[in-house]
Amino acid sequence: MERREFIKSTALAGSAALALPGTILAGNSNAGIKNQKSYERLPVSKIDKPLAIAMWDFSWILRHHKYGEFEDWDKALEGLSERGYNAIRMDAMPQFVAADKNGKISDEYRATKKDWIPALWGNDYAMSFRPREALLEFLPKCKKYGIRVGLASWFLSHGNNLEILNEDGGLQRGWTETLDFLKKNNLLDDNIVYVDLLNEYPDCNGYDWMKSELNKRSDAKKFILNNPNAHLPQNFEPREKDKRLYIKFYNDFANDLIANLKLKFPGIDYFTSFHTWSGLETLELTNYSALDFHVWFHHNSKIGRLIDSTVNTANIDRDIRLDFNKLMTFWKENKTEMINWIDVIIGAVAGKAKEYGIVCGNTEGWGPIGWYDHPDLSWEWVKESAEICVGLAKKHTEYKFICSSNFTHPQFKGLWEDVKWHRKITDIIKG
Repeated sequence: MERREFIKSTALAGSAALALPGTILAGNSNAGIKNQKSYERLPVSKIDKPLAIAMWDFSWILRHHKYGEFEDWDKALEGLSERGYNAIRMDAMPQFVAADKNGKISDEYRATKKDWIPALWGNDYAMSFRPREALLEFLPKCKKYGIRVGLASWFLSHGNNLEILNEDGGLQRGWTETLDFLKKNNLLDDNIVYVDLLNEYPDCNGYDWMKSELNKRSDAKKFILNNPNAHLPQNFEPREKDKRLYIKFYNDFANDLIANLKLKFPGIDYFTSFHTWSGLETLELTNYSALDFHVWFHHNSKIGRLIDSTVNTANIDRDIRLDFNKLMTFWKENKTEMINWIDVIIGAVAGKAKEYGIVCGNTEGWGPIGWYDHPDLSWEWVKESAEICVGLAKKHTEYKFICSSNFTHPQFKGLWEDVKWHRKITDIIKG
């Protein structure tokens, strides 16, 4: 299943062990305290060795309920540390932490689910969640288990009618109030490695105001005709199918957002994240502390269509063995071409970061965008893709935070339960 379609629809050996002051402890539950490694608590732009980061998105809170895979946060975080990860990317839910336009704060929200199609990320059932209360409890536990935190936002409604998603300045207000809340509760500390202000320009997020503004500028000629008094770059002459105003709007929007938040909350690394189709060459990263650029084999059109047909959960009742066999046959016959393709992208991302004097990473990757536990599917290709691409990323010193896949959550049991493999890949990432 394509992640953009999904977006639209939707430790330590002992749990009592504490992270030592000034260090992050990545433990081995089988080896005990003596094999723990210490890491300086620095923002991502200052670290030496790469972080092995898990993309825990909004699953950490939307599966925190009875029978949910994140019901016991201690168990999940201890398990993550046992597998060698020392960081997570998590949705801080700024759109829910912030007050509404009248200043009213809601403590609890309801996330709906109207079907029985498996949700790869987020809630598999209709459930209630309490974002402010959850942050106060969850973030200290991350520190307890030696897990550094990248705060992020998909800015989704999760079935709620949120005016802030259509508010001019809503994203900045949401983050300002969220960071204020964390600061007042002593949680905006040195365990926060960065703040990713918005997921995947231009489309894989729920900030509808921004997407509307981008859409208005998707055709420069039409935009100028409909907005004759709009401020335009000097001597701007629109061309056929001209998206320069579209690109400029986002670059200005993101850099201004970062500059404004740096003034109020200095000392924090800020950026927005991107993916393969964001247009790497068009990005202007003047105020960015890092470049988080998500890339998968899935975004190569030759193999992507085969992945789509294999993991389309909307048709979960069909026999997927034929689709999966076609995918594996293609991979076997075209592996070298696919590896060369993604190697070029990874190198270009590192080059872009070097151009701006910043670090880079990938919190989502490397094989399929979507995959799930199924008796007719195997996790071996997901693992192989990770091993290939992590190796390619490690060629570049700019890569300072690296994931193993999109599936480092307890709900993906087939991958989660292979502790030995996770230890293998996280050792490579951190090495």
